[in-house]
Amino acid sequence: MAAFLAPSAAAVDSAYADGLAHGGRDAGAPGPRPHYGGGYYGAYLRDPDGNKIHIVHRADLQP
Repeated sequence: MAAFLAPSAAAVDSAYADGLAHGGRDAGAPGPRPHYGGGYYGAYLRDPDGNKIHIVHRADLQP
């Protein structure tokens, strides 16, 4: 799995939509993941080869 840190929840949404538009498959729609801690917002998808990709925004890591 590859993971990417996004600067905002909107950036997570945008990257997820772009991934789907380019042949990716849903593996977890964008949204809060409170079980990972407060301020955690992420999405999962699989690329056309089946690799899992995680895009996450963590409010606690922002300046």
